[in-house]
Formats: sequence, C-alpha cells, structure tokens
Amino acid sequence: MIVSWNTTNACNMYCRHCYRDAGERSNEELSTKEGLALVDQIAEAGFKIMIFSGGEPLMRDDIYTLLERAKEKGLRPVFGTNGTLISGEVARRLKESGAAAMGISLDSVDPASHDDFRAAPGAWQGAVEGMRACRSVDLPFQVHTTVMEWNLPEVEKLTDFAVDIGAVGHHIFFLVPSGRAVNIEAESLQAAQYEALLRRIMRKQTEVKIELKPTCAPQFMRIAAQLGVKTRFSKGCLAGISYCIVSPGGIVQPCAYLNIPAGNVREKTFGEIWRDSKIFHSLRNGEYKGSCGSCEYKQICGGCRARAYFYHGDYLAEEPWCLYRAEH
Repeated sequence: MIVSWNTTNACNMYCRHCYRDAGERSNEELSTKEGLALVDQIAEAGFKIMIFSGGEPLMRDDIYTLLERAKEKGLRPVFGTNGTLISGEVARRLKESGAAAMGISLDSVDPASHDDFRAAPGAWQGAVEGMRACRSVDLPFQVHTTVMEWNLPEVEKLTDFAVDIGAVGHHIFFLVPSGRAVNIEAESLQAAQYEALLRRIMRKQTEVKIELKPTCAPQFMRIAAQLGVKTRFSKGCLAGISYCIVSPGGIVQPCAYLNIPAGNVREKTFGEIWRDSKIFHSLRNGEYKGSCGSCEYKQICGGCRARAYFYHGDYLAEEPWCLYRAEH
C-alpha cells in the first residue's frame, strides 16, 4: 500500500498544472511532532511505501528527520520533487537518511518548454542536474512527465532521455483538472489522444528496460492486456483501495485529484480514517456506474475516479476519457 504525504505547500516554482496550487507555505501545515506521529500511524496501518511530496518537499526544514523516521519504521521512503534543490550534498544526505528513490519532474526535452510550463527559468537545467546528483551517489531516480497536447509528440523522446541519463523508470502523468490545472483543462488530452498515447507507451515498454507507468490513466491495464504487454501492476486506479494522500494540513483523501476529505489526522488517527472512512469503503466496493460498471475490464482498470468526479460530479460515474467506453 502507498501513501503520499504533501509535506508542505511551499514551492520554489509556480507550475501551471499544480493540483495543490502550491507556492506559499501554509500556516496549517503539520508540525515536526505531528509529522512524526503521522509516519508512525502510517506504518502501523500496514502501508509499505511513503511518498514525500509537496509543494516541494525539500523546502521543509525537518525533511531529513521525517525521512529517517519513515526508514526506521520499515517504510520505503520515496520522493516526488522538481529536482532543482538536489545538489550533490543533498543527494548524499537523502541517501544516508534512507531515501529509496526520487521522482523528478521533466516535461520536455526542450529546456525552454519545460521552464515555461513550470514558470521557472532554469527549471529544466536544475532538474537534470538533480538527476545527475542522484546518479553520482547511486540514489535511484525516475522521470515524471505530465503530458499535455503541447508535449504529446515527445513522450517517447523523454523515455529515451530517461534511459540515457540513468533513470530507473519514466512515469507519465495524465492531467486531472484540480488546483491550478482547472485553468488549462482545455489543453488536456481527449479520449482518442488518450487512448493512442497509452498504446504508444505500452509499445515503447517492449523496447526499453526501464519501467514505464502511465499515472491517472487506469486504462493502461486494459491496453496492456490487449497488446499482451506484461506489467507488475494489478489495478489501474488505486485511489482509496491501496493508495491515499495526506495534505499539508493533515486532511486525508483518496488521491491528490479527488478532493473529498476522508478525515483529518488531527481529529482521528490515520489508521482509523483509512479503516472507517465512508468514501474509502465506497471506492473499495467498486460499485461504478455507467459503462465502467458493466465493463469487462472493471476489475483491473476501475476508471479514473477523480476525472469522473470533475466532469460528472460523481466519483463513481463512468470514466469520461475512455474510448473503450464509447465503443462498447
């Protein structure tokens, strides 16, 4: 099971697609003491992987203390970061403190395009230097790409870049309108583009040894099955089933993009929320509506619940970006 903790709302960038609308630090962020207690509760609840994300997690002064606690509790600590703050010394300290892997964002092979999307001059160079710093201390890293219409043609080039620079994986994120991303919803992929790209990614997986993982695109499980591509994953959408997030202020919700509170760790323990929340039980029951409810791939896909919620106002509704839905 995997939990992502948005450790802070502070960030050194102002990315156009940020689901947290990150930038300034929030006064409601969990303290070090509360953060350590959260780590303990996550481990007690049986979770195995803990993602430290943000905002930019490396902007938390106590991040190494939190990281060390996660490692001590038997969790596998990994990061989601823009990479620009990872110097050689930071990479070394991250590894010594227990970091297992770093996920570093890179949205284009063209520096200017990446910098524009991230609203930060020098962001591309900083991310690449962060990758090289990780490689220099043998700290595994993977490349994270948010795909839009403008960078759709270069996804395979980014995979090749990831291979060349020494990444262990390339995770391709499909936009879900949330936070600042609602302002660029019109630039996101639509059903035919979505389907075609997933097929491209699955075919590319047969050509490279690193792991390619479409994220917020659960239909990749159906497409992998149709193309006979083997994957280690068992289900597309894990929200509320074996995955959830915790906000900087301690609010637990099914995923970063499904903005429905399941509870607050300042009021109940993380384990109680994970066990008892009504929305988690609803998602685990998998009582999807429309085409998703009758689809033969229901058990391995599940559709994107956050996208269903944004477009239909119902997180159990059918997936609006699924071409298979339209054909069957």
